[in-house]
Amino acid sequence: MFAHKIDEHTELRLLEERHAELLYALIDRNRQHLRQWLPWVDASRSVDGTREFIRGALQRFAANDGLNAAIWHRGELAGVIGLHAINWPNRSTSIGYWLAASFQGKGVMTAACRALIDHALGELGLNRVEIRCATGNRRSRAIPERLGFTQEGTLRQAEWLYDRYEDLVLYSMLAGEWGDGTSADAD
Repeated sequence: MFAHKIDEHTELRLLEERHAELLYALIDRNRQHLRQWLPWVDASRSVDGTREFIRGALQRFAANDGLNAAIWHRGELAGVIGLHAINWPNRSTSIGYWLAASFQGKGVMTAACRALIDHALGELGLNRVEIRCATGNRRSRAIPERLGFTQEGTLRQAEWLYDRYEDLVLYSMLAGEWGDGTSADAD
């Protein structure tokens, strides 16, 4: 299992099937907030669908091909962060994340990203981590910028978001560039 204590208030824990109802309720309460930038929100329509997502994530974790962790802050489920599929021959992966509206601005996601990057570049021995954010999603873009990622460029019309294509900014961090990632800034 994967678990990582970030500080006295925040920890990452591997998503498990028992979290399905709680996770679905969090998504449902934050549907408008999440829908602004995440293309999967409208497809998340039931606890059973959320449970299937978690099962798939657990299968990928068991196959050493990524992970999805719940972000717990002060005992409450705050969001999700994950390593997408791992490209083992090239020792690279990408990070995806989302946070409920009520937890933003507290540094939670920056701390969660820092912990997951430490895991990917440290324990897993990967060489490259990418983060892709919609060009207009300033809050999301601030995280890799705060953590010292390099902005490599813009992927034009790279993601379909309900009724339009969004350009994505590509950020990367290499193992040789990753320090301690310290920053006191809130997200």
